[in-house]
Amino acid sequence: MRHRPARWARAEWGPLYEAVRGPLVRRRWRAVPMTLAAVCLTAVIQVVQNRPWGYRPVQDLGAVRAEDPLWLALLRTPLSLFVPALDLPVWGALAQILLVFGIAEICLGRWRTLAVAYAATLAGTLYARVGIHLGVLPASDAQVVDTGPSAAVVGLAVFVSLRHHAYVTASAVVLAMIVEVLVKPNLAGKEHLAALAAVLALCAGERLLRRRRGPWRGGRGRQRGSADAVSSSSVLPPSQSPTIRRGRSQRRSCR
Repeated sequence: MRHRPARWARAEWGPLYEAVRGPLVRRRWRAVPMTLAAVCLTAVIQVVQNRPWGYRPVQDLGAVRAEDPLWLALLRTPLSLFVPALDLPVWGALAQILLVFGIAEICLGRWRTLAVAYAATLAGTLYARVGIHLGVLPASDAQVVDTGPSAAVVGLAVFVSLRHHAYVTASAVVLAMIVEVLVKPNLAGKEHLAALAAVLALCAGERLLRRRRGPWRGGRGRQRGSADAVSSSSVLPPSQSPTIRRGRSQRRSCR
């Protein structure tokens, strides 16, 4: 009975732990250079936007609103991943980026991590724009700044959890975002759900591609294996050919 929580923890987080532990032990902080750069960039942006001279440049470069032209929102979206919300403590955002981005960078690689983070953030931004256009969201939400790094953090947490079979953890993150919208139905919570929907679609598409490629690669492997067997037997010298050896043994047995 006492070992059940430990057994469950190993089943839930064991594969993820093994994937992260090796690179961290071998390379230490060098295993997550992109994550460290993201943490430093977020901290610098937080300091700059809280200065009288820095608020406007940060807003012009990294603040995305639904009222902005689409081309301008797309240009600002990459930097908006690292613009923390002004009304929330920045230490929470830095800790989330360090933990979630770090694990994702080790498990997925830096470019795939950035791609998933960007897709999650972009999904939230586009949801706000489409929701206001369709009348699902109030028009006042057009002036609200997007979620910053939080949508990327939520999306990466679910993506990495599903990749390493931590289904309870992924479900807990999704449930927490649903509860957030029910308790505080603001634009940020709804953008988080849109980010999760995009990430779940990515996971489903990746799993479908793996299933389709698996049999084809296996079939090609089997064909290659049989071809190699044929070619290896064809180039054997006559004294080592299996058919020749069988023939000689058969002739000895007849004698």
